[in-house]
Amino acid sequence: MIITLTPNPSLDRTIELAAPLARGDVQRAVAAHQEPGGKGVNIARALEASAIESLAILPGDATDPVLVALRDQGIPHLGVPIGATLRSNVAITEPDGTTTKVNEPGPVISPEQELAIVDLVVERAAGAHWLVLAGSLPPGVSPDLYARIIARVRAALGDTAPKIAIDSSGIPLAAALASQPDLLKPNAEELAELTGIGNADDLEASPRRAADAARTLIDLGVGAVLATLGSKGAVLVTAAGSWLATSPPIVARSTVGAGDSSLAGYLLRDLSGAGAPECLRQAAAHGAAAASLPGSTVPAMHQTDPDVVTVTPLDPDVVTVTSSVTHPKEDEQ
Repeated sequence: MIITLTPNPSLDRTIELAAPLARGDVQRAVAAHQEPGGKGVNIARALEASAIESLAILPGDATDPVLVALRDQGIPHLGVPIGATLRSNVAITEPDGTTTKVNEPGPVISPEQELAIVDLVVERAAGAHWLVLAGSLPPGVSPDLYARIIARVRAALGDTAPKIAIDSSGIPLAAALASQPDLLKPNAEELAELTGIGNADDLEASPRRAADAARTLIDLGVGAVLATLGSKGAVLVTAAGSWLATSPPIVARSTVGAGDSSLAGYLLRDLSGAGAPECLRQAAAHGAAAASLPGSTVPAMHQTDPDVVTVTPLDPDVVTVTSSVTHPKEDEQ
């Protein structure tokens, strides 16, 4: 079982253009797609597609379009009523895959509603293998929300607490570092901001430098760092070593949710008992597959091809051992 929390979910609408975006002009879309979204929601959708037991926790009334869409898609979820409409996000994709996003801030969450969300997460975390805390925080929520959830879950469950992954940015991510989560999933920009090493372009251009930046987080007690580097692949760093995953070039349709799919791929392979390199391999395969699909569509396992992903150790004394676990090819959305 994997629990995801999405404090600031959204209804994600993606508009596909046949030509580059022209500011100030009128353009016609060639297609439009709409999905329930937010990082944790996307991860839950991808896991459900692989028949991995999951539960998405989020604020929102039962009649909200986001929760209605989750219900229609058969995604297990629990909503904490807030008496306000969840936000909508719009992504505009160009033919070369360039994506422009406009994200609304989300409704204000009261202290009482925030506490109800935290209580629900702590209650449902019992028996889970992973707890994923994902995305931005809506107005009104304390910036240390993720850190407080980690502390409460571990205090309540002790040695039976699930492993905890965080996919966020800015202050919420920085505040959670002292809690030593088991996994962080930054992109290049978030990794640079969190560590103060280089910038997004620097880290994408040099996976070794990205691994060095991620290693500073391992030194702070983080269990593993899965850093996605866009078209340059992904880097995984643990106390045991670091690896780079690269995939053949793809025709990108939309990058919306690609990082979320990467994390889902990592988690589902971890559940199967695979080692770090194989978890990274599936993460890269999931991310590439997501980028080749329209809108915020998440890939099914049969739409991913981990066999074409190359995983290279970045530490000279580390030898990559291929897992004996086979790559499943069906049931992933």
